[in-house]
Amino acid sequence: MDNGPCLCSTVTLEENGLTVCDSSCTDDELVDAFGDLAALPVEVEERRPTCLRCRRPQKVCLCPFLPQQPLEVSTCLYVVQHPAEESRVLRTVPLLAACLPQGKCNVIVGRRFNEEKHPELTAVCRDERTLILYPGPKSQNLEELVQCQEVATVKHNVIIIDGTWSQAKNMFLKNSMFHLPKQVQLNRTLSSQYVIRTQPSNICLSTLECAAVALSILEQKDEIQEILLRPLKALCSFQLQHGAQIHHSKEHLLRNGMYDKPMPKNKRKIKRMEKLMTDHSICPR
Repeated sequence: MDNGPCLCSTVTLEENGLTVCDSSCTDDELVDAFGDLAALPVEVEERRPTCLRCRRPQKVCLCPFLPQQPLEVSTCLYVVQHPAEESRVLRTVPLLAACLPQGKCNVIVGRRFNEEKHPELTAVCRDERTLILYPGPKSQNLEELVQCQEVATVKHNVIIIDGTWSQAKNMFLKNSMFHLPKQVQLNRTLSSQYVIRTQPSNICLSTLECAAVALSILEQKDEIQEILLRPLKALCSFQLQHGAQIHHSKEHLLRNGMYDKPMPKNKRKIKRMEKLMTDHSICPR
């Protein structure tokens, strides 16, 4: 029995009120019918023209807030980006890349990395000058590290994982090559300016903010942080003026009784949320 699709003609049996289907259609009739459908015009949604430098729509271009010339830095950044970040509208990495010279902000997209498929990243991880920015018990304060060595004579590589906090944690744990470089963290007390996206705690920073602080420390130029944060502040200001809401961190919402989502049932997640309320130094990244 042929179970394929069939275009049926309806025949009504007036004497008993029954309706049956005449299945005598041919393959040619099927081809003609679907051919007609295929010939229908497809509506293509026109994308807004995009600025080639800041990667923003031209109507909301942020180039006036970028440095006129890329910042001269000796440090080379390697942003390891979770694939989900590529489709986010309000990303900070394109702004970071627009502020730096070509080759100083390298973006590598993926979840899992190995030597065979990523030889360049493997070589960077094995380089003794490479640092990975990821907090934890094994992390050294970046400012203390700089004070203990002649920074001017060392051209560092810095790896930053770009994704949500849970994505960044998963990528760090699942990729053994990320455990090779010296692990560092930022101990400056800063509040994120990226107020249009929810952070787990008040001290968690966006990728651009992490890069801005790290570069200002390694290059020993405080003005770098201010210059790199300028387009981020402009982005947030524009979004807030056009209907966006300020996103408080989960820590802030929990501490002030404003968290309106159901509490998790998973014990590990419950402990993590309790830590947000009690531990001022916690940052899941």
